[in-house]
Amino acid sequence: MIHSSYVSNYDKYPEIAVAGYEDAACEGWAPIVRHLLAKVNGQDSAKVVLVIDCYHGVDQVELRTQLLEALGPHTLIDVEQARLPEPKVLEMLDRFITDDRVFGVVAPHKMLEFFDPAALARLQAETKAVPQGLVVVMGSGASLVAQGDVRIYADLARWEIQQRLRRKEIGNWGADNTEEDILRRYKRAFFIEWRVFDRHKLAQLPTIDFLLDTNIKGKPTLVTGEALHAALHQAARQPFRVVPFFDPGVWGGQWMKQVCDLDPAPANYAWCFDCVPEENSLYLRFGSVRVEIPSQNLVLCEPGSLLGERVHARFGAEFPIRFDFLDTVEGQPLSLQVHPLTEYIQQEFGMHYTQDESYYMLDAAPDSCVYLGTRNGIDPKDMLADLAAAQRGEKSFDDERFINRFPARKHDHFLIPAGTVHCSGEGAMVLEISATPFIFTFKLWDWGRVGLDGIPRPIHLEHGSKVIQWDRDADWTRKNLVNRIELIAEGEGWREERTGLHEREFIETRRHWFSVPVEHDTGGTVQVLNLVEGREATVESPDNAFAPFVVHYAETFIVPASVGRYRIRPSGASEGPTIATIKAYVRG
Repeated sequence: MIHSSYVSNYDKYPEIAVAGYEDAACEGWAPIVRHLLAKVNGQDSAKVVLVIDCYHGVDQVELRTQLLEALGPHTLIDVEQARLPEPKVLEMLDRFITDDRVFGVVAPHKMLEFFDPAALARLQAETKAVPQGLVVVMGSGASLVAQGDVRIYADLARWEIQQRLRRKEIGNWGADNTEEDILRRYKRAFFIEWRVFDRHKLAQLPTIDFLLDTNIKGKPTLVTGEALHAALHQAARQPFRVVPFFDPGVWGGQWMKQVCDLDPAPANYAWCFDCVPEENSLYLRFGSVRVEIPSQNLVLCEPGSLLGERVHARFGAEFPIRFDFLDTVEGQPLSLQVHPLTEYIQQEFGMHYTQDESYYMLDAAPDSCVYLGTRNGIDPKDMLADLAAAQRGEKSFDDERFINRFPARKHDHFLIPAGTVHCSGEGAMVLEISATPFIFTFKLWDWGRVGLDGIPRPIHLEHGSKVIQWDRDADWTRKNLVNRIELIAEGEGWREERTGLHEREFIETRRHWFSVPVEHDTGGTVQVLNLVEGREATVESPDNAFAPFVVHYAETFIVPASVGRYRIRPSGASEGPTIATIKAYVRG
């Protein structure tokens, strides 16, 4: 375990320094207003239409008071006047929202479907009819009213949206539901509105004049569309990190507080999402200004260079690999859980692939364990009856009777194909390597706990019972899922090992131990790595295609498919001793 004298070098605020656009961004409302007025006045026209399209959750009250009052438009057109009334929206979405507290169905809708056609036509006509002056069209879907002479996209990262949902600052788009259960509001965002807004945003980003970063209230930043796309082009051709975020949980631990240099005030930290591009941010540095954007923008705008043609063809503009941390050191076990089989997630939830995963042990207490697979010879009916009785509160689930417990040691790797009952025990620091549909965890037993909100955490025994693979007993699990480590190649000062994953899983994982520089090649597919041993390493291009990139212990980084050949060498305090990386990529 990490010693109390450990000094963290984990970078919580990784940035991409964008070359050649040092003056392309500004920070604060006053500079933003000056910049936009110069752009508007430079149109050399008696009438200028400024379109401000917004992602859901953007504080439009702040836009009105801080931006529009200073711009002084002749006419303001609020596109959301034309949005369908909430009852009609609910009627359209009912089968996708579902009655379940956690799970919905992925919706296929487009932004236009949320607006009344006649009302939208009236706003379009009103915009055209204004003879002169500054006309501002604003709101989510503003581009449906007019393309505009000057185009702004006001953006917001999903993690910040989640915080605003939790603080009850916002409800779902077009819904007066800030008091509704947070899990239900998050579900609606995940299955419906984020899908709708990403489809709409993808159509807008190529032609915007500016992106407005609204992640920090009162501290907006503005960057030109040209500079934004240059930044995305650069990021898709060099190693980079997304911005990690950390969250407490009922079972959370203490390891990340020390290793990742976190605020000690929260009782614990359960999760760190340090490579979930759908939810993480990217920090882009333009001279003295740092702009925060959803890292999903990179996936949407540069899928070929980032993912590679093979992965892009298979998954579309989705990042299929997820790295995150699960910390139970001085904490509690995770919920006993199972993930849906591919056919189940397709039929029930509209997702086209499932959450296969693995637990790589970054660290572990001497008595830590992983719960994995069912015991030999059990009767599934008996186990399901015991789980049902536990769910009713009649007893505790008899995990020792039904579930295997495997000792967990540092650098062990446990493979968890969908359908396998599992969870991390207490005292473990897990690097979870998985496919991306991270919401699809069917909890079977939660040790009788309530959530941080005091409400019992949802159990999904009905779903879980339909996907548990009962043949994955102790013998099968030990043979197929525990430390399936195979030597691939070795040389002086290095060796490469295959550590998984199972043949049902599309992710391949390779571990390198090295005290000398090690050569890698993306092979035309995106790769995700973590420095699992050692204080520091440097990632380099053999032909200087990108600047040397330094990573530290426990940091996850992405190497885009377009990078091709690269090398990793020990650096700084890690020169001399053997260090290690774990690498994940989509199998060919």
